[in-house]
Amino acid sequence: MPERLTHLDPLGRARMVDVTPKDPSHRRAVARGRVYMQPETTALVARGAVGKGDVLNVARVAGIQAAKRTADLIPLCHPLLVGAVLVNFHIDDTYIEIEAHVDTVDRTGVEMEALTAVTVAALTIYDMCKSADRSMTIGDVNLWEKTGGRSGTYRRQPVDPELDLGI
Repeated sequence: MPERLTHLDPLGRARMVDVTPKDPSHRRAVARGRVYMQPETTALVARGAVGKGDVLNVARVAGIQAAKRTADLIPLCHPLLVGAVLVNFHIDDTYIEIEAHVDTVDRTGVEMEALTAVTVAALTIYDMCKSADRSMTIGDVNLWEKTGGRSGTYRRQPVDPELDLGI
């Protein structure tokens, strides 16, 4: 039998999970995603030649802001004191991979903050590059790791270990 969904009350109505009885602890989450694009577009980004400016620096700041504002975007997400956010990029021929690390000392995890950071960074890359490439696709947004809390550590296993860039 599947576990009961924690965001539903006994009558099936949406609710915010009560985390007040939990003790604060160090928690970390790592998420990744990709923006697929034409090789010419990745070359423009790599050279800093996109007309709107420095794509990766703007996307990095957007991802950091997004992590801090996640509870404003996701209705049942708890507002957390985000202690650190790190957003990095890897440019390949046909995509830019985004990786976000988010840390906190709080009563609940930061998986949603890491996923939101990656997604907003990807949207920012799309926005800044759309005049050069309208065929871009955002995808492969996944939680790669989470540590801390009652459920312990989770690490996603790469489908193809050769594709796990470990950025």
